[in-house]
Amino acid sequence: MKIYDELVWRGLIKDVSSPDIEEKLNEGGMTFYIGTDPTGDSLHIGHFSSFLISKRLKEAGHHPILLVGGATGLIGDPKPDTERPMITKEEVQHNFNCLKKQAQDLFGFEVVNNYDWSKDLNFIDFLRDYGKYFNVNYMLNKDIVKRRLDLGITYTEFSYMIMQAMDFYWLYENKGCHMQVAGQDQWGNITAGIELIRKKTGKEAYGFTMPLLTKSDGTKFGKTNGQAIWLDRKKTSPYEMYQFFINSEDDKVIDYLKFLTFLSKEEIEELAEKNRTQPHLREAHKALAKEVITFIHGADAYQEALDISQMLFSGKIQDLTLEQVQSCFHGVPSIDMEEDTQILNALVQVGAASSNREARQFVTGGSVLVNGEKITDVGFVVKKDNAFGKQATVIRRGKKNYYVINHK
Repeated sequence: MKIYDELVWRGLIKDVSSPDIEEKLNEGGMTFYIGTDPTGDSLHIGHFSSFLISKRLKEAGHHPILLVGGATGLIGDPKPDTERPMITKEEVQHNFNCLKKQAQDLFGFEVVNNYDWSKDLNFIDFLRDYGKYFNVNYMLNKDIVKRRLDLGITYTEFSYMIMQAMDFYWLYENKGCHMQVAGQDQWGNITAGIELIRKKTGKEAYGFTMPLLTKSDGTKFGKTNGQAIWLDRKKTSPYEMYQFFINSEDDKVIDYLKFLTFLSKEEIEELAEKNRTQPHLREAHKALAKEVITFIHGADAYQEALDISQMLFSGKIQDLTLEQVQSCFHGVPSIDMEEDTQILNALVQVGAASSNREARQFVTGGSVLVNGEKITDVGFVVKKDNAFGKQATVIRRGKKNYYVINHK
């Protein structure tokens, strides 16, 4: 397939600014940009799904520029329901540095910062050189602005569209950038940039959007709900990422393979058939986890995630490191404990048993493991010296119920 047909097959094209886009994409040789604002200190899987387009188009002969918006990040893209909180310049700069490194490490492409060409622009020049090209009625008709009119929108947020259009124009003039690519929620900002270039130069620029990567319930992959899958392994470990993808919804896993991997059409269609006829094997889910983790963190990280998963499945966790324990059992019920304690008390304190009597039944019945070892002695003492790194003891009750004691 040519690149345009492949993007359509993968579901990666939603809106296009011109019917010429198909020919332009297939020809190659076009400089384009895709960007994000540094509102956090790590990219997440939603960014990753969008930024992969830069590699796909690079392999088709185009020239990508990744923009991390140090200027627009100080303003904030209007949200559908409320105004974004302002973040400090120091925080934005810190976030920019983190995102720039991540983007360069993952993709190796040029990264630019719109703060570099925005910081010295004074207000009068902003109004004369850019503001006069924007009709207020045109801006009010943009979807994101219309949705905010009833709630109210500040002039600062209202101006965001102009700032992003300025980015496109600056890159057009200084980097020969003729196309912008973004998620579907940025369509209004893309067309504003195309219009600004046309009015100031008399020439045409191009743009297209991609559908946002969403879960089955329609929510997008981001950090708003507090459950982001971060690309920084300190925030989301390879094991946690593995668990997320291996447990993806069956009805979405093929879409994720199309969006997030470079597997071929034939490979994905074969996995789709297995997902339909033998869903219990989870072949599509396993392929998804392997491809994404290997791309982001490398083959060794994927193998480690797989090994940890198999250790947990078998219950043989003795060889885990403290870091792996903290990653594996992040979010399970846990308590802090300063003194060594008898197993029955530990089970009650951590919530694995409702009483000493019930705890005794669990222990004598052979359903309790401490750090991977079966405990049948009710006099067993949970000791800090025997904990992982002398910091964490892992208790398993039954086959799937895990608890952690953090030793202080």
